Amino acid sequence: MNKHLLLLCLLPTTSLAAGLDQSSWGKFEYDFEEKPWAELEARLPPAPKPENLLPFYVSAATDNRFFVDSASVTVGEDGVVRYTLVVKSATGASNISYEGMRCSSGELKRYAFGRNDGSWGKARNARWEEIRYKDVNRQHHMLYDDFFCPRGIAVKSPAEAVNALKRGEHPGSKGIAW
Repeated sequence: MNKHLLLLCLLPTTSLAAGLDQSSWGKFEYDFEEKPWAELEARLPPAPKPENLLPFYVSAATDNRFFVDSASVTVGEDGVVRYTLVVKSATGASNISYEGMRCSSGELKRYAFGRNDGSWGKARNARWEEIRYKDVNRQHHMLYDDFFCPRGIAVKSPAEAVNALKRGEHPGSKGIAW
């Protein structure tokens, strides 16, 4: 290629870059600032049905059995995975709660608790709390790491969460792309 032709081709780009002052760059900037997070309103699901309960393993340190109601799982545009958790004791007692898990911050919120008649009682002090890693009562830790938030990233859909529960873990929880 002719040297003069090459210089003519480069001249407009170098003069353009040199001629732009900081105020001109605003036209070309992209908005990389993170928008403030806003939580969507949680809508309470119907009471869980036995046929929709998916068991998941928590620990040998407890006699309780843990289930997620597959019909209640949602993934909101706010990045919150919402679900109904059912905990059954060895004596047959059940605790039912409707909860949300915010994967990006590692937090949990309980929205409501199930009653015997199938209705919900709203949680009095519903607030986001850090998911703590414990030896006993570690069901939230297991849901976070192994099913809903592999590597801290929310599942993309309810089907992905339900499939992970059916498989016994999310493939991404072990560093495997799904």
